[in-house]
Amino acid sequence: MAVTEAPASSVLAVDETAPAPARKWLRSLAIGLPAGLLVLIFGACFVLPLVAPIPKPTGGDVLSSSLPPFSPGHLLGTDPNGNDIFSRILYGGRSSLIVAISVNLLGLALGGSLGALSAHFGGAVDTIIMRVLDVFIAFPSLVLTLAVAQSLGPSQRNTIFALAFFSIPAFARISRAATLRLREQPFMVAAKLSGTSTWRILVRHIAPNIGPQLMTFAMLGMGIIMIIEGALSFLGLGIPPPAPSWGNMIAQGQLSLSATPLLVVWPSLALFLTVIGFNQLGEALRARWSGR
Repeated sequence: MAVTEAPASSVLAVDETAPAPARKWLRSLAIGLPAGLLVLIFGACFVLPLVAPIPKPTGGDVLSSSLPPFSPGHLLGTDPNGNDIFSRILYGGRSSLIVAISVNLLGLALGGSLGALSAHFGGAVDTIIMRVLDVFIAFPSLVLTLAVAQSLGPSQRNTIFALAFFSIPAFARISRAATLRLREQPFMVAAKLSGTSTWRILVRHIAPNIGPQLMTFAMLGMGIIMIIEGALSFLGLGIPPPAPSWGNMIAQGQLSLSATPLLVVWPSLALFLTVIGFNQLGEALRARWSGR
């Protein structure tokens, strides 16, 4: 997950020349729209299958294969195996979101902790931790992820582990840079001089101050992880069929792209909207927390 400068503008950029009330409303809108979109997507993927009579995503009837959209009982039709496309999109989104959330939680917990410890202790501890992480960063990220995924084999759990190698060094660098800026602040110096334990300094002083930066990076990272998970599944190294994910749905749909292009369009659209939602929310939170 390469650390890059944020783009100069975004879809929901706030006009800094506008009056203060208008800027406040625009900032709220910039956060509210993508957040609302993501709430709808999460609700559809995780809640709707529990409360609505949605068919199972696998084990379809081959006699009902390749039905068009709006067929009775099949809102978006069925695939060549007779599985309900709408159901597979919801359950595939659940799989893809679980992977992205798990990877970012691992990156946030492990990478954030390593970066904070490295900057807090400095010296030999900083050198050892960062040189180990530099080994991972030295490899092309996607190539390393493909190698790990290939060696572990295709499954949801292994996909999470493979992508964690991709995210932990990035979170560690963000955490280290933010902690270094805090280390010489008066409240940090006072905490050290008063004999406060390292654990208490990390939990009470460092974590709350670097949390917003890590959370913003996690929001942006969600979209990146979902794209890479989709690429792994497309290549057969992610979540294996018949379990659905947006990536393997696109891979399966492209086999009959000329005859039934909607098999690719629907999961691609779902992935696009989710990535846009996470990216825009991350940009809006970054702008809010940076005071712009």
